[in-house]
Amino acid sequence: MQTHIHFENRKSVDYTIYIDEMQPMHFDTKVAVITNPKVAGLHLAKLLQNLTARELYVITVKDGENYKNRESLDFILENLFNHRFDRSSLLIAFGGGVIGDMTGFAASVFQRGIDFIQIPTTLLSQVDASVGGKTGINNRFGKNLIGAFYQPQAVYIETDFLKTLPAREFGAGIAEIVKMAVTFDADFFAFLENADLHNREDLAVAIRKSVETKAKVVGEDEKEKGIRAVLNYGHTFAHVIENMTGYSRYLHGEAVAIGMVMANRLAQKLGFLDAEEAARIQKVLERYDLPVSFKVEDPERFYDAFFLDKKSENETIKFILPHHIGGYEIVKGLDKEVVLSVLQAFQSDG
Repeated sequence: MQTHIHFENRKSVDYTIYIDEMQPMHFDTKVAVITNPKVAGLHLAKLLQNLTARELYVITVKDGENYKNRESLDFILENLFNHRFDRSSLLIAFGGGVIGDMTGFAASVFQRGIDFIQIPTTLLSQVDASVGGKTGINNRFGKNLIGAFYQPQAVYIETDFLKTLPAREFGAGIAEIVKMAVTFDADFFAFLENADLHNREDLAVAIRKSVETKAKVVGEDEKEKGIRAVLNYGHTFAHVIENMTGYSRYLHGEAVAIGMVMANRLAQKLGFLDAEEAARIQKVLERYDLPVSFKVEDPERFYDAFFLDKKSENETIKFILPHHIGGYEIVKGLDKEVVLSVLQAFQSDG
């Protein structure tokens, strides 16, 4: 199956997302596969059977969100310089969202930009992170605060890679699937309520629907000036949680699951979501063992941390909230006390 991203503004080149259609690939240039030890041990041999190039290198970086930093980026770039890559060379991101984000960013800055391809190996990266061209690294101020919008040449999604995915990583991907269904497609959410995503056929439908949704949104709004911001439902809270826990307690999708529950509480307070709808969303998340609570030790500190997120604008926090199931609201300029009252409700959680 194929899905195409068409950019309405024509500033980026359209590309194709292939689902279970990866064919042998040959590149008449230098190619570097960027991966981590875990993915390399499980799947690199299979990839290399389908990949040839004039010169082929494998660059392995440490695994984990806490290694998505300047040091890892420099390590990738140093390898490219040492192997004398040039503007005709190609990078292949082979791993989860961390690998994809770093590889894309490295491609965007190496000699002012070279081509790269995404081959995501986690559910989260297949349904979300690999599609749409967001690249970047973290620093001590927050997540993805250094980066660029830089689109891949193609995305190859192979569901076979998911067979070795740990349960927590699988659940993290489910959170991103739920995110898109809640804000864009009530029928898709109803499907998720009744589906078993451990079943390969149901999972294939969910991946396809998620990729189609993201492709449509990104095509309309590549630089997140409008509707693409809705894909950040749950992320405003999640990024604070990840930063406060040193990117080590939760996987990204797990933090997003908690963030959705917190965003839902705010949506309820504003009258956009009722208690039954919030319970339905939480039930789907809990079915895949996702965390749905977080103890906010200091609401004031949590609130201040919102302003370090790149989604804040002009000292104003932007919240993406569900408007019932299947709709959304982009809310700015909320009174501080309203937000604090929601955070205070989570002081006893955890």
